[in-house]
Amino acid sequence: MEYQNTLDFAKSRDQAEELRTFRDRFLFPKREDGSSKVYFTGNSLGLQPKGSLDRLKIELDDWAKYGVDGHFDARNPWFSYHEPFREPLAAVVGAKPIEVAAMGSLTANLHFLMVSFFNPKGKKCKILCEAKAFPSDQYALETQLKHYGLDPKENLIEVAPREGEHALREEDILQAIKDHQAELALIMIGGVNYYSGQLMPMEAIAKLAQELGITVGFDLAHAAGNVKLALHDWGVDFAAWCSYKYLNSGPGSVAGIFVHEKHSQNHELDRFAGWWGVPAQDRFMMAPGFKPAAGADAWQLSNAPVLAMAVHKLALEIHLEAGVDRLINKQKQLWEYTRFVLNDTSSRTPGVNFELITPESHGAQLSLLLHGEGKELFNKISEKGVVVDWREPNVIRLAPTPLYNSFEDVYEFGKLISESISN
Repeated sequence: MEYQNTLDFAKSRDQAEELRTFRDRFLFPKREDGSSKVYFTGNSLGLQPKGSLDRLKIELDDWAKYGVDGHFDARNPWFSYHEPFREPLAAVVGAKPIEVAAMGSLTANLHFLMVSFFNPKGKKCKILCEAKAFPSDQYALETQLKHYGLDPKENLIEVAPREGEHALREEDILQAIKDHQAELALIMIGGVNYYSGQLMPMEAIAKLAQELGITVGFDLAHAAGNVKLALHDWGVDFAAWCSYKYLNSGPGSVAGIFVHEKHSQNHELDRFAGWWGVPAQDRFMMAPGFKPAAGADAWQLSNAPVLAMAVHKLALEIHLEAGVDRLINKQKQLWEYTRFVLNDTSSRTPGVNFELITPESHGAQLSLLLHGEGKELFNKISEKGVVVDWREPNVIRLAPTPLYNSFEDVYEFGKLISESISN
């Protein structure tokens, strides 16, 4: 398609776009004049779906009406509240329903999963991850190693981009796995890198890990709801994600896990257990001795956080109504148009000095490396009503999100960058 950096072109693309009406189902932050801000931070916190208050009110009203009896008598009984999430979450991450569970928070879930899947023994005691992983992942991996008395400096292998490059090459990741195969107890990588926006070659990593007998897990914080996933078919051992970015479920909302069904009947796996991880019929038996439920449910510890999950349920309904394939298709179009507008703005605006460091393998996010007065440009566009985020030392991250962003948003973003530099 031949793009044009004009308002008429952007509006015409929006009018022809089949997901255009989904924008109206979200609440946008406002400027002082009442107009909507250009919101490009779905990679950090998605927008609130309209109807969230209504979903919360149902649970609050049932709590007021039934008290503790709401566990069984509420319109959406709290005892089994997590169960309807299996089908939609399976669709989002490419899994079987038995392999997923809505539970906990992201980093806590990673720790719980690594209790089961990081088993250092003898020489095989190292973990491989990407360099410049999200700090919470780095902390989790470092402290897991320390828990076993292992020095992270010696036992955490970080694969970095080549000198002068910003993204990892697939062949370098796979070669690092091969080079360290005799020492690796675990591969744990972010599915989409939070800093560069790079989509990692998860299928290839998982395939090689299986061939070499190495456990593999992924942090899907920036991947769930953003890129096409097929965790079951890829043979991934475990994964975890949050729901407040591309899944639009609210700040700190309930997270999710995936555990491949090949592990579902392995009752010998180490785990930190809780009462919600036993079969449903046994939860109120109060019997000693942990008997795991089938599938990912066995990693649950506590009962469902109903108020957070009420919004999560609504957000998943909207996401799946739009359809994973249609969202990916629009995402690619928005990303390409954003790159075009940025390049056009750069060519026509003296003083623009930025570099797109996101590679061709990506999700919704674009990362701009700014040279010179980068933070000043970020501050200026923020004052004009653009919501993006800054990552030290000099990167602006933005994510035109297909559920609620438009081509007109992209055009306006480019215009405001140009005005900010000119001023």
